[in-house]
Amino acid sequence: MAVDAKAVKELREKTGAGMLDCKKALEEANGDLTKAAELLREKGLAAAANKAGRIATEGVVESYIHAGGRIGVLVEINCETDFVAKTDQFKDFARDIAMQIAAASPKFVRREEVPAEELEKEKEILKAQALNEGKPEKIVEKMVEGRIGKYYEEYCLLEQTFVKDPDKTISTLLNEKISTIGENISIRRFVRYELGEGLEKKVDNFVEEVLSQVKN
Repeated sequence: MAVDAKAVKELREKTGAGMLDCKKALEEANGDLTKAAELLREKGLAAAANKAGRIATEGVVESYIHAGGRIGVLVEINCETDFVAKTDQFKDFARDIAMQIAAASPKFVRREEVPAEELEKEKEILKAQALNEGKPEKIVEKMVEGRIGKYYEEYCLLEQTFVKDPDKTISTLLNEKISTIGENISIRRFVRYELGEGLEKKVDNFVEEVLSQVKN
């Protein structure tokens, strides 16, 4: 069923879970806010939100170099204690995030980091596309908002589909780790380098390539 944006916002304010997780929970609960909140708690997502305000200044700077040195990633992931930062579970999570960045090439960690001017430019392009497709102007704005959601899913790390488990977003994975580890965890920042970036070259499927390296 279609989920009302106001209901998503209300559920997010109530539970502190991510927008996409709230939307999926509402869809699963057929729009029932109470049931959706229960689903989020069952998945540990609402519990994770309770830890979100705690200070996280420890952690790691994880690196990932794609085979042959063609792609390099550095990502800073914070937690609350040095003890957790040294655990295998936290390190494995950091490696997964670095690999995700290499494979899926996000531009931002979260949607709030998208510059306003870039967002407006994208909306103008999407609006022009919709009008060129012959869509009635009265529904174009709703179409643009829907397509902006797709933009966030493509370029914002937390909203991307996890390459190792397409049933999860990175936000879902992060909240699961917060719930199981018991500390606030934050993906703070990253940098991704690609050999020859900006130069004309053939396009490769880096998602498949990175995953094949992990399997090997």
